[in-house]
Amino acid sequence: MHRLFTALLVLFAVLLPAMSHAQVPPPIPHPRIERPGDAHPPANDQPSLLAPQNAGQGGNDTTLSPDTSPVAGNPPAPDVPAVAQPVTLSARVKEDGPSIPSGLMWRIFATRPDETGKLPMLFKSEDPSVTLSLVPGRYLVHVAYGRAQASDTLDVVPGPNVKTIILDAGALKLRAAVTTEIPIPANELTFDISTTGLNGEQIPVVNAALEDEMIYLNAGVYSVVSKWGKQNATVRADIRVEPGQVTEATLFHKAARVSFVLVSKPGGEAIADVDWKVQDKDGKTMLSYFGAFPTAVLAKGDYTVIAQSGDAVFNRDFQVQPGRPIEIEVLTTIY
Repeated sequence: MHRLFTALLVLFAVLLPAMSHAQVPPPIPHPRIERPGDAHPPANDQPSLLAPQNAGQGGNDTTLSPDTSPVAGNPPAPDVPAVAQPVTLSARVKEDGPSIPSGLMWRIFATRPDETGKLPMLFKSEDPSVTLSLVPGRYLVHVAYGRAQASDTLDVVPGPNVKTIILDAGALKLRAAVTTEIPIPANELTFDISTTGLNGEQIPVVNAALEDEMIYLNAGVYSVVSKWGKQNATVRADIRVEPGQVTEATLFHKAARVSFVLVSKPGGEAIADVDWKVQDKDGKTMLSYFGAFPTAVLAKGDYTVIAQSGDAVFNRDFQVQPGRPIEIEVLTTIY
């Protein structure tokens, strides 16, 4: 018994230091999931730009596996497994509106620049509702709807991830006329749309838009310039685009279509092979033309037309008033 007790004391003396230095593994912490709360502003009673559609239909199901670009561009946190998670993206024109059913362009970027200093694009889709898989991490999502666009960060966490981007967009449809009774042919009209920059400069948004074209824009105030013809007939207006609405506007030109003819007597036969020039009161040339029947669209004002036939030069002062097309005869017999 004494020998057994002695052996136990020796064994305890050997094990005690080892037990005192043993490392007990700490519990693995659970991933911390933070989901920002969604803001819900009061719904307004204005009509929606789009008819309600079922979100998610016609989506694109794409998986970006853990060994693809998202991992390199957005490595997950050490305590989050690098396993692709489901992500669903959709967009609305306003907070309380329906999902946009078509016309979207989605792009997903990494948040770390590559060697060129640009954010690598990881995904692109034209589906209205996008379904794909991304490893946990932070991404940048950009969506365009016509000329309206928005960007937002996307934090992918374990579990389903649903992101809805509010474009705060509307549509603009433009027309132009001389008066309500005198229309302008649509093929003679174009519209330039710009917005005001931070320093007050005009930033082009749309160039040479057509009449009745549906133009999707972010909500805000835009400067619209209507151009009729190729001369100086322009009119400008500031127009506000409201989210979720189609804004229709008609711009009225103070101008007229003017045609010219060189004749030997009033109502006579036009003389061919004439070199024409039309100038405004400041001497700026509005039209240069060689032939028998030049035509120009001119803004309201005073002008001079010069017609050269061979060595003979004829001219006439005239005035343009807004209205229906007019013809200016230049006579050779009065000179």
